[in-house]
Amino acid sequence: MLNALFPRRPHEAALSPAIDTEADIASLAAELMRSRRTVLPKRLGLPGPDAAQQQAMLEAAACAPDHGQLLPWRFVVVPMSARAALGEVFVESLVERDPDATAEQCAQAREKANRAPWLLLLVVDGACGDPAVDLLERVVSAGCAVQNVLLMATAQGFGSALTSGKALSSRYLKRLFGLRERERALCFVSIGTVLSNKPARVRPDVTDFVSTLGDLPDAEL
Repeated sequence: MLNALFPRRPHEAALSPAIDTEADIASLAAELMRSRRTVLPKRLGLPGPDAAQQQAMLEAAACAPDHGQLLPWRFVVVPMSARAALGEVFVESLVERDPDATAEQCAQAREKANRAPWLLLLVVDGACGDPAVDLLERVVSAGCAVQNVLLMATAQGFGSALTSGKALSSRYLKRLFGLRERERALCFVSIGTVLSNKPARVRPDVTDFVSTLGDLPDAEL
């Protein structure tokens, strides 16, 4: 059972206690997806996932759809020993964009590198393998991979967040992570124990994002 494999932490609502049928599995999967939410890195703390939990999250990523089996994405783990270097990249990127950035702004940029216990960078390769698989398909595959990571983190009782920012496209970050010309940094993935909760946001209704071909008036096409 998932609860036995991934026990919930005290701050998390317990998932269904038993999984006996396919309906139970579907219900639990739906509950897991509904319970996933973004918890900003500043509200994530120790303990982070252990090696086995990290492995489970990354194995979940491997289940993402991948047209042509190109594996057009990868994750780079940012250990605590590399956080200072990442912080300096954030500062360098800030100063390049804004030469008048204050010492306080630089300190805030630097501090962002030290927030979540487990931090990864998601990178997509826009040119590996079959050129018929365009960049959008590769990004979709990367998005599915990272969603699987987030869902597994939720199942294990951790909070998680995806963060971006202008530093992702900076030459300093590309140099630190050794990104090739054809690679793009998509986002950071932050995972840890939830230190404080905020009310869950209202999810969009299905009718807000689903339509049927032929039902829209010509004026809306």
